[in-house]
Amino acid sequence: MRNRALGLIVTLALGILAVPLAAHAQQAGKIPRIGFLGLTSESALGDRLGAFRQGLRDLGYVEGKNLVIEFRWAEGHYERLPALAAELVGLPVDLLVTHATAGTWAAKRATTTLPIVMAVSGDAVATGLVASLARAGGNITGTTFFSPEVNAKALELLKEAVPRIRRVAVLVNPDNPQRGPTLQAMALTARSLKLQLQPFETRGPREFESVFAAMAKQRVDALVTHDDSVLIDNARGLAALAAKRRLPSTGFKTFAEAGGLMGYGVNFPEMYRRAAEFVDEILKGAKPADLPVEQATKFELVINLKTARTLGLAIPRSVLIRADEVIQ
Repeated sequence: MRNRALGLIVTLALGILAVPLAAHAQQAGKIPRIGFLGLTSESALGDRLGAFRQGLRDLGYVEGKNLVIEFRWAEGHYERLPALAAELVGLPVDLLVTHATAGTWAAKRATTTLPIVMAVSGDAVATGLVASLARAGGNITGTTFFSPEVNAKALELLKEAVPRIRRVAVLVNPDNPQRGPTLQAMALTARSLKLQLQPFETRGPREFESVFAAMAKQRVDALVTHDDSVLIDNARGLAALAAKRRLPSTGFKTFAEAGGLMGYGVNFPEMYRRAAEFVDEILKGAKPADLPVEQATKFELVINLKTARTLGLAIPRSVLIRADEVIQ
């Protein structure tokens, strides 16, 4: 009887000890789960999402093996972002990766504790996402770029390439939080270049034809497209409409590759690849508040000479020699 009682005590003690040991083992073997909040769609992000995944693979992460990524896509509808962000936070996930300024804002409102990595954001300081680049504070880190200044520079380059232009249409998405700062920065540049700006708003492809018809009525003679995710993902359609209206056009870097006259901007795939490194550091224990937000420093100019010939334009050599890529 005495041995049986002693055995029961030992068994119970081992059982009690096994609970925390098992829990610790489960925690140690836990597969990290990250949430990806996208403003557009998986197919639309294309090479950017590919660069992010490649960056993770380079760091030893294999989806489905030692990493799970939960994707949520707003399909270009800004108003869907808050609910999708809340859904990811509630799964739960170990951290959030966000696409575009609006995506980061939705994540910021959904959680003040879960780490957030901005794959890309337009001027995170000016929009209030972080306090500063060096000391972001809070739970957000990642990469950003000065979107308003980039668009202002694109306008300047377009004027240099096509000196005759006077009245320039600016295509913006009214739902984009960068809309106001971008128009302000471009207005300053326009005044110095003696250009008249005319903003035109659109939320997506269904409105493109009517917007370009309105541009024709206003007799604009050039077009600048804002670095908005919805516009970026519809670059080919916008470039085709600009060509149809015979408008010299510029915008984000890939705009020229899609058929626009010029494109100027950051290397988005590189920013997404860098986001994978932020994810790795946080999963290994780093705190977002201790990781300075990185600012894009390299900007690329692309000129589409095929489009220039179609429009009957001769791009000055002073502009051509500054191009990082010339499409023949």
